[in-house]
Amino acid sequence: MSDLDSVMDIEARAYEFAWSRGNFADSLAAGYVAQVLCDEQGAMQGYFVALAGVEEMHLLNITVEPRLQGQGLGLQLLDGVVLSATLHGAALLWLEVRPSNRRALGLYEAYGLHAVARRRAYYPAMVDGKPGREDAIVMSCPVEILRRRRGMD
Repeated sequence: MSDLDSVMDIEARAYEFAWSRGNFADSLAAGYVAQVLCDEQGAMQGYFVALAGVEEMHLLNITVEPRLQGQGLGLQLLDGVVLSATLHGAALLWLEVRPSNRRALGLYEAYGLHAVARRRAYYPAMVDGKPGREDAIVMSCPVEILRRRRGMD
């Protein structure tokens, strides 16, 4: 099974509105930063996709295998994002998160990211059993601050 097959398996189980195979393939073809986290036996535990821009890194997707959430793997993946941001010369890390994703929001806040804006009707969502939209909380932090907080200096 390819990494993309494993990513798609995790993505489909983790999200009601998952990225498509095309979203991942297009991101890889465009040269976005992508990493997977695997255990000692090679089983995928999580992944991230990020866009390196001019002096910033935009985290587009970060996902931990649902059965393994709450074990610190999200922190390891975020560390990988920060190290990638450093390698790409990014001064700021950005991401969006659903307000309803309390676990992710708590992880990002504990990691050191701060809410800086809100994007209205950003995500597809089910609202009262009907297709609708959910806002996104935009979070950011200088990469150097995140590096210091995590002892990466």
